[in-house]
Amino acid sequence: MSKEITSRETDYSQWYNDIVLKADLAEHSAVRGCMVIKPNGYAIWEKMQAILDKMFKDTGHQNAYFPLFIPKSFFSKEASHVEGFATECAVVTHYRLKNDGNGNIVVDETAKLEEELIVRPTSETIIWNTYKGWIQSYRDLPILINQWANVVRWEMRTRLFLRTAEFLWQEGHTAHATAEEAIEETERMLHIYADFAENWLAVPVIRGRKSPNERFAGALDTYCIEALMQDGKALQAGTSHFLGQNFAKAFDVKFTGKDGKLDHVWATSWGVSTRLMGALIMAHSDDSGLVIPPKLAPVQVVIVPIYKNDEDLAKISAYVNELSLRLKGMGISVKYDDRDTQRPGFKFADYEMKGVPVRIAIGGRDLENKTVEIARRDTKVKQTVPQEGLDIYVAKLLEDIQQSMFNKALAYRDEHITEANSYEEFQELLDTKAGFISAHWDGTPETEQKIKEETKATIRCIPLNNKLEDGVCIYSGKPSTQRVLFARAY
Repeated sequence: MSKEITSRETDYSQWYNDIVLKADLAEHSAVRGCMVIKPNGYAIWEKMQAILDKMFKDTGHQNAYFPLFIPKSFFSKEASHVEGFATECAVVTHYRLKNDGNGNIVVDETAKLEEELIVRPTSETIIWNTYKGWIQSYRDLPILINQWANVVRWEMRTRLFLRTAEFLWQEGHTAHATAEEAIEETERMLHIYADFAENWLAVPVIRGRKSPNERFAGALDTYCIEALMQDGKALQAGTSHFLGQNFAKAFDVKFTGKDGKLDHVWATSWGVSTRLMGALIMAHSDDSGLVIPPKLAPVQVVIVPIYKNDEDLAKISAYVNELSLRLKGMGISVKYDDRDTQRPGFKFADYEMKGVPVRIAIGGRDLENKTVEIARRDTKVKQTVPQEGLDIYVAKLLEDIQQSMFNKALAYRDEHITEANSYEEFQELLDTKAGFISAHWDGTPETEQKIKEETKATIRCIPLNNKLEDGVCIYSGKPSTQRVLFARAY
């Protein structure tokens, strides 16, 4: 099956598409720019959801749901916000269809909406309009709400999981009595995202703040986690925004403080999306298919019987059933594939393509020898191991695979952070080594924009806890006190 996948070296973009399609993660839909997430892909997203949802709730957040449609007038209330999304908005203008008398269904021109509705590109406006009725006093604060939803951003150049017209995500929206509380919330959620990325997704990330040019529309400050993919391009894996009082002022959301004074509340928003699926694929997979970190694998262990007749299968199944119970009792997800419609070789290749972390093969001779053959997906190493204590062995193996995948990605990331001290060196690195380039920048949006136009590289982030050092901007030669990370990105 690996022969069906274009190699990363030949065409990285096609390699990615091949894996998405051939690992049955998603496919293009009849609607241009939209995707169908297939069961294999959605099962991974469900695990991501479950883990993140618990992390949110453990920090005091609750889930709610807000409308898909937003009145156009709401977007006019926060000018910088609407400017950031104006070119990507889908607009609903009518509410009824009719038969034109010739067997065709057409829009009923008499059913035009009094006010156009925007299909949700993000929910700040509809949520802050709602919060106005929820907040009167400091006793009503903080409000810590998360929403699992779909959003629409009319992308012209789409790519499955990474950039589609419709995608799935979660968006948190919180309200606070002070700026300090809101900033603390913004940073807390950034660290939750980083924890998830590193300890579940097995992807090392750099925590940082966006430059003014790269901030979320309407935010005073945007924090982000940036990951590096195997082709040396960066991927923004999550963002957390300090919105100040911008949306509260736009929608007149005020509260009476303990001192009896009336003030606007302070806001945050934060989110991750199905782009995390793209991160998983591009950070870990190989030319044989998908590689999934065990903590996110819907099936962590697949067991394939090798048998000659029904009697062999019955004996193997009796052992496997007992082993499966022990593994499931340890919280390990197991699939026993005893289908007689496919040969073992096909099954091995199929599960390799779909990234199942551990494969166990067992035949009649293995039963006699009290052994099994174990193959790990990340390294493709096969071993013959004793049946005794196999459940403990598998549990430890899964932990080792998870850590090894993170270590491999971390080593790659660290090897691809390079300092540049001149614009010539910067340009050469972009074309020869890629990855993150650590360089001085003069802090101006003009310089940042010129570098982007000339090289297609952007400032991915200003790392948190960045060390200060005197230097000069690689482009303008003006003084600088710290380096920032540039990269070409998805």
